[in-house]
Amino acid sequence: MVRVPVAALRTMTHRLRHAAHGARPHPAPKHADPKPTVSKPAVPEPAAPDVTARPRPWLRALGLTAVVLVGAWLGLLIVGNVRAPVGPMNTTMALRPSLTGGTKINISPLGALTLDSHVAPVRLDVNVDQLDPLRSQALVDHPERISGLQDEVVKDVEHDTLDLAVRSCVAVVAGATALGLAVYRSPRRALTAGGLALTLLAASGASAAATWNPKSILEPKFSGLLISAPQVVGNARSIVSDFDVYQKELARLVTNVTKLYDVTSTLPAYEPDPSTIRVLHVSDIHLNPASWKIIASLVEQYKVNVIVDSGDTMDHGIAAENGFLDPIRDLGVPYVWVRGNHDSLTTQRYLERMKNVHVLDDGRAQTVAGLRFAGIGDPQFTPDRSVVPGGDAAEQLAGDRLASALRDQKARHTPVDVAVAHEPAAARETDGEVPLVLCGHLHHEGDEKLPYGTRLRMEGSTGGSGLRAVEHTYPAPIEASILYFDRDSRRLQAWDAIKLGGLGETTAEVSRHLADDALHQRTHHGKPSATPTPATPSPASSTSSP
Repeated sequence: MVRVPVAALRTMTHRLRHAAHGARPHPAPKHADPKPTVSKPAVPEPAAPDVTARPRPWLRALGLTAVVLVGAWLGLLIVGNVRAPVGPMNTTMALRPSLTGGTKINISPLGALTLDSHVAPVRLDVNVDQLDPLRSQALVDHPERISGLQDEVVKDVEHDTLDLAVRSCVAVVAGATALGLAVYRSPRRALTAGGLALTLLAASGASAAATWNPKSILEPKFSGLLISAPQVVGNARSIVSDFDVYQKELARLVTNVTKLYDVTSTLPAYEPDPSTIRVLHVSDIHLNPASWKIIASLVEQYKVNVIVDSGDTMDHGIAAENGFLDPIRDLGVPYVWVRGNHDSLTTQRYLERMKNVHVLDDGRAQTVAGLRFAGIGDPQFTPDRSVVPGGDAAEQLAGDRLASALRDQKARHTPVDVAVAHEPAAARETDGEVPLVLCGHLHHEGDEKLPYGTRLRMEGSTGGSGLRAVEHTYPAPIEASILYFDRDSRRLQAWDAIKLGGLGETTAEVSRHLADDALHQRTHHGKPSATPTPATPSPASSTSSP
C-alpha cells in the first residue's frame, strides 16, 4: 500500500479548488515537500478575451438606422392607413417608403395613375375603394351639385392629408420605439429610435412640401388597363375636361331613366299584362361602370324577369377586369350571358361562379324565368393579337353548331324559345330553327325578319361603346330593349327600344314596336292596329333634361 503524505493531499485539494474557480493554484508551502525542487520558468498564459468590449461605433449606428427604418415602415404598414371620403368616393390613404416619392392613385380594376407630385423618401398611396351609395345617389338626384364637386374634393383631400400626417407621426414613433425596445431591451435606446423616426418623417414632409408640383395632375403616368386612356381620350388636359363633361351628362341620363317607365305606359298598340315575361336585352357594355346603374333602374322600373347580355361586357378580357362584373350579383334577377369577341374564357369562368348568372355556350339550353334559352360564345377573341381572326367563316361555323343544337332540342320535344349569339353573322345561321335570336356586336340597334321566319334582334351598345364614347364626332348612345313575351306561347309580343343620349347629349327616348304575332292577334279581333306595318315603331316619345 502506497502512503500519501497528508501535506501532499492538502496541496492537491487546494489546487483543484482554485482550478474550479478559474484561479491559478498557490505554490505549496515549503514544508510540504522536504525534497528540494528545481524551479521551472513560468509560462505566461494567454489573456482571456474581453467579453464586455463594445462594438465599433459605425456598427452601432448602422444597427440603430436599421431599427429606425424597419420600425417606421412596420408602423406605417400596420396603423398608418387613413380611410377617408373624397367626394362621392371612399378611399384609403397611406404613406409608403420610396426612393423617388410621388403619388400613386390605384383605381381597381382599371389600373393606376402615378404623379410626380414631390421628391421625398415617402410616396403617397391613394386607393379608390368604392363609390359611396348615398353620396352618389345625391349627385344623381341633384345634378346641380356636380358644379361644386371640385371644391368639395379639394377640401376633403386637405382635411384627410392632415389626418394622415398625424396618424403617420404616431405610427412611425410607435413602430420604431417598439422595435427598439425589442432589440435593445433599453427604454433609453428605444426612445432614441422613436425620436429619430419622427425626425426622419418630418424631414421627408419638409422635402415633399418644398418640391410639391401641383401641375403633376396634368402629366400622369398610366398603368394597367388605363394605359390606353391617352390614346382613346386624348392628352391629359382633355381627359380632365372630357371626364368633367361626361360625369355631368351621365348624371342627367341616369335621372332620365327613371322617367322611361312613365313614358312607355302612355304608348299605344300593346299593353303588357301582369303575367307577361319581361326580358331586358343588353349588349356591348365595354367596361362602362355607369351601365350597371342604368340596368338596375330599368330592372326596377319595368319589373324585369330576366336580363340577356349578348356579349362584349369586357374590353380586354383579362383577369384584372373581373371585378367590374361584381354588380351583376346585386341586380336581383337572373342574368343570361354569352361570350363576345372581347370576353375571354377567364371572364366566362368568373361569371360561371355567380349564382344568378346562366352562361350559354356550345348550344346548351337552359330554362330561365319561364323561357328556354340556348346560345354559343363567340369563337374569336380579338384582343389576343397572337391569333389571326377567322372572320365571318369562323362566325358562320359557330352559328352552324348553334343551329344543330337547336334542331336537337326540337327533336327531344324541348324547343328553344330564344337563341343568343354575339355576332350577327353567327345569329343568322339559326334561321328557321328558333322564333327569335338575339345578338349585338355592331353597336347599333336593328331588327330583321330572316327568310325562314326567325326574327333577329340586334342590340346597340348599353355602355355607349365604353371608352370609345369620345372617339368619334357623334358619340354612341346608350341602348337597351325591353322584350315582352306571352307566358303561354312564349312568343315575342312587343318590345320597347330605349335610347339614352351619349356624351354631350341629354335625351332619353323610347319607342314601342309590335311583333308579327301580336299584330295578327289584334287585327284578328277587329281592333285597329296602331302601327301600319309589322315592327314599325309607334310614335317615339322622348324626354330632355332641363
